[in-house]
Amino acid sequence: MLTTQVEHYLTFRRTLGFRLDRVAHRLDAFVQFAAATGDTHVRASTAVAWAAEAPSPAARHVRLQEIQRLARFLHAEDPAHEIPPATLFPAPKCRRLPYIYAPEELRALVAGAGWLRTTYPLRRQVYGTLLGLLAATGLRVSEALDLRLGDILPEGVLHVRRAKFGKSRLLPVHPTVMAVLSRYLATRGRLAVPDDHVFLSAGNRRIASSTMHATFRQVLRLAGIAPGRPRPPRIHDLRHTFATRALQQCATRREAVARHFLALATYLGHADIVDTYWYLEATPELLADIAAAAEATFAKEEV
Repeated sequence: MLTTQVEHYLTFRRTLGFRLDRVAHRLDAFVQFAAATGDTHVRASTAVAWAAEAPSPAARHVRLQEIQRLARFLHAEDPAHEIPPATLFPAPKCRRLPYIYAPEELRALVAGAGWLRTTYPLRRQVYGTLLGLLAATGLRVSEALDLRLGDILPEGVLHVRRAKFGKSRLLPVHPTVMAVLSRYLATRGRLAVPDDHVFLSAGNRRIASSTMHATFRQVLRLAGIAPGRPRPPRIHDLRHTFATRALQQCATRREAVARHFLALATYLGHADIVDTYWYLEATPELLADIAAAAEATFAKEEV
């Protein structure tokens, strides 16, 4: 019974533009957990027990939050569904600080892809181009992996389709980036494969996220970047680096800052500009620069 109701819930939310791939996977796991206890409806105690099995505070919060949404939806039609308490498993209060790559480290990453084992002919070109594109555009990894040949538009524009939150956007890129991408596409075009994803795996299909992250860790070692760090840099830190470097180029006039933030939030595909503001506090150097600029501005106003 729960399986059918969860499918109904997912179908309804997908009509609103949500992709929900990961949510569907987690809800399926919850349904199996609930079925093992004999539940035919959402039970608060079962939801809490399932969420408690997650490996981290953040994961426990996400699990319970998703069951709360499901339960509220189902409860509207059938009060027998219980809504779990919202106070358990609060969200972590701080994000992990990003690793900001130095320019020479970005060059080393792209070069490191050239040292990968050639488990398939295009592998080095795929990952060298892909890592360079991520660093130069701030794309999410999933957005880059989802790119299709038809998404490379004339005049150096990428069409990012149905990205996070179901939104699409047009992304202009620098001519130097397009030149590298065009050279890669010329090589890729010599492959007679039906799949039209820009970046291909050994099986000539879209690269799986797990494969991308595993390969990135190999490239990180080959490039010799931050080998002694307890927490190695992540591939998502390429996006953080792009945003941070963009903000560092921002002028200090208030109207210029406002325009710059809005443009960057749009470019990155942020649903809320608060996500863009986070980069100020995430990078101490940026925060110090902004604080100094604000102090100078207020000092002028008091004169």
